[in-house]
Amino acid sequence: MTKVWDSVVIGGGQAGLASGHHLQKKGLQFLILEAGEQPTGSWSLYYDSLKLFSPTRFSSLPDMKFPGIPDQYPSRDEVIHYLHDYMKQFQLPVMTNQKVELVDICNGLFRIHTDSEDILHSKTIINATGSFHIPFTPDIKGQETFRGHVLHSSEYRSPERFANQRVVVVGRRNSAVQIGIELSEHSRTSLAVRQPVKLVKQRIWGQDLHFWIRVVGLDTFPFWRFGKEVPIPDGAADLGDYKERLAAGKPDQLPMFTSFYSNGVIWPDEKREPVDTVIFATGYRHDLSHLAPTGAVDAEGKPLQVAGISTSVPGIYYVGLEGQRSFSSATLRGVGPDAEFVVKKLLRFLRN
Repeated sequence: MTKVWDSVVIGGGQAGLASGHHLQKKGLQFLILEAGEQPTGSWSLYYDSLKLFSPTRFSSLPDMKFPGIPDQYPSRDEVIHYLHDYMKQFQLPVMTNQKVELVDICNGLFRIHTDSEDILHSKTIINATGSFHIPFTPDIKGQETFRGHVLHSSEYRSPERFANQRVVVVGRRNSAVQIGIELSEHSRTSLAVRQPVKLVKQRIWGQDLHFWIRVVGLDTFPFWRFGKEVPIPDGAADLGDYKERLAAGKPDQLPMFTSFYSNGVIWPDEKREPVDTVIFATGYRHDLSHLAPTGAVDAEGKPLQVAGISTSVPGIYYVGLEGQRSFSSATLRGVGPDAEFVVKKLLRFLRN
């Protein structure tokens, strides 16, 4: 007889683990499918020196504190270890190397087809693959003629290979700034930006920024809906002083170049400058194509949802989308509350 699960969670990173924990607390029968070899989502793919921008005390999944000194900023590897420990602590049923190819609907149930040719049946789906799927690189005039190196920040690991090069990092958000500052110790590095980097103090009156975000309610208020840009913390303790480094020109900021030429880039003043490497820290695009057969995504592949609840397909839910319910939705501290909210809605759906 075919097993029918109460829910199948697609994605075994922080959003998937938080979802699994809340499903487990409700006594539901579920599986977590992770495409990679370990339950860490995208964390193992990030650059070596990555640190969280929130301190340890504000960086936990539900019911398990992140270990370490409360006011320090966890590294990429510490996050990876924490996610492994979280899965083990709660004995969550994660199946790795299970990439979901597509989801369709048959006889009122969701059918989940994996690349291992398995087909699972479930009453509900929680898509927890997050917002960081396909690296986005803008189409810049003349790029096909450029003889240097072009890569996305997802391919960047450490600065050593770029020693003594002329490097341009495209972008002005967290990853661009952190990579640019690190590279500036080894190479002549510039940030190519549409507007100057916007910074906000990391520590205010002795407390980390995230303390005040919680106190005033910004951590749960969906101000992203109003188009407000999220500024970058200027660094504290082991993160370094970003304001000071940028002011010293390490890296400097230049208006975004208009095009490539064979040996480099052309700046807005039409000056041509030889460049060895251009790194695009320009974010990601959704890849929810596996849900397309259900009608859960629009023509551009974006999820049709409000607060993580599908508006087009009853029984489909999301956790880990950027701005899903709040400023913190795609973060370690944010996926827990979102998962709890979604599982409550899912349980109500199952009971009806």
